[in-house]
Amino acid sequence: MGLRFSEICIDARDPEALGGWWATALGWPTHINADGDVVLTPPPGAGPIWLFLAVPEDKVVKNRLHLDFTPDDQQAEVNRLIGLGARHVDIGQGEQSWVVLADPEGNEFCVLAAD
Repeated sequence: MGLRFSEICIDARDPEALGGWWATALGWPTHINADGDVVLTPPPGAGPIWLFLAVPEDKVVKNRLHLDFTPDDQQAEVNRLIGLGARHVDIGQGEQSWVVLADPEGNEFCVLAAD
């Protein structure tokens, strides 16, 4: 017996809008499942399925879990994501090699320095 990481669930006030934003950011296809959840399907080997679930409340505190992304070109990717609607956020990280951004609903994520 063992566990397999198959899905990550993300609460959202507007799952279709937020799922669509991430689908554009990641270049992954999206669809609505039978439960009405927005599903992003990664390419093979790119991680788990992402499910966007409707919740009535807004996000109000810093995430306890966040996602890190490693780009080919950090500044170009930060600029692209900001152009899509992400914003810089300060969570007390100070001066670091990574850039902390938030998606349109305020979920923090990091864009790491390129490898």
